[in-house]
Amino acid sequence: MKFTPEHEQIADTVRKFVAKEINPHLPEWEAAGQFPAHALFKKMGDLGLLGIKYPVEYGGMGLDFSYSMVAAEALGECNAGGVPMAIGVQTDMCTPALARFGSDQLREEFLAPSIAGDMVGCIGVSEVGGGSDVAALKTTARKDGDDYIINGSKMWITNGMQADWCCLLANTSEGPVHKNKSLIMVRMDSPGVTRQKIEKIGMHSSDTAQLFFDDVRVPRRNLIGQEGMGFMFQMLQFQEERLYGAAGSLRSLDRLIDQTIDYTRQRRTFGRPILDNQVVHFRLAELRTEVEALRALTYRAVESYISGKDVTKLASMAKLKAGRLSREVADSCLQYWGGMGFTADNPISQAYRDSRLISIGGGADEIMLGIICKLEGTLPGKASA
Repeated sequence: MKFTPEHEQIADTVRKFVAKEINPHLPEWEAAGQFPAHALFKKMGDLGLLGIKYPVEYGGMGLDFSYSMVAAEALGECNAGGVPMAIGVQTDMCTPALARFGSDQLREEFLAPSIAGDMVGCIGVSEVGGGSDVAALKTTARKDGDDYIINGSKMWITNGMQADWCCLLANTSEGPVHKNKSLIMVRMDSPGVTRQKIEKIGMHSSDTAQLFFDDVRVPRRNLIGQEGMGFMFQMLQFQEERLYGAAGSLRSLDRLIDQTIDYTRQRRTFGRPILDNQVVHFRLAELRTEVEALRALTYRAVESYISGKDVTKLASMAKLKAGRLSREVADSCLQYWGGMGFTADNPISQAYRDSRLISIGGGADEIMLGIICKLEGTLPGKASA
């Protein structure tokens, strides 16, 4: 993929923003279990960083998807994973379907203020009984005159405690599970909406919630696109979410390797730096090569996506590789830090905790493998491609 000076300008803006507005505050936000999303997103909105790929008429930059992914990679300069993940929910997970299929009224009401940083959004798909299995969700939206009445709950919702609105996937009919779902914009201050914070082993600076909907009344005009198309719309959103996850892991993986090289060059055992051991520097070279391979795969998928191609397989491959490689790099690097790597405030242990989610959120590794196998024609009973 060809990178332009504009790509580098955006990446540079993000890197400077991270250094000034995020990293100095991360210890405080990690300890608090939440970062001030409204305040931070407003600063990002003022710089245009929340609407890079969205239309100018709604406050975006009107650039293609590759620019958004360059920004995602630059967010890897963050010293913790929670804040970049929350930003990605706003830019690449809860807004794509709204921007692409939402009515002008919905885009004015929800997309424009979200791009400006005046509103925080979240995506309501996963449930206690249906995370990766999206078809199994139980939340319902029953028609009542000009409204929907929503009942059910959502689980593991990033930004859920602070969000102003939720892009909610709910069953709007009794039909087949892939054709009875719709995406509906729900204001989180609506009567009947309650939230409960979820504690996690990592990503501490990002708030995560369980959401409850008890006879929540929402205007039917809040429907995104056509009724019954929600499952398909969400599958399209997943493509951008998974590519964001892959792109967002690249720079953070490079930084872990860089930090480990520096540490093992200084740390000495038996009279010489740990880095001088062939088993160490060969392993770090191997990991660096794997990161570059993931970078090539990710940007190949991005290039195909902006040219209008279906990148379901490539995005699934990138997401799968990002999750597994993040675990591998964090674990390998932690080993070379020895006891220091096991301390809570170490950058490697931070990555070890935070990166584990990549193989679960946005579709678990096993779901990615199933998608790849299906598209390869290698599932049992399928003819090979």
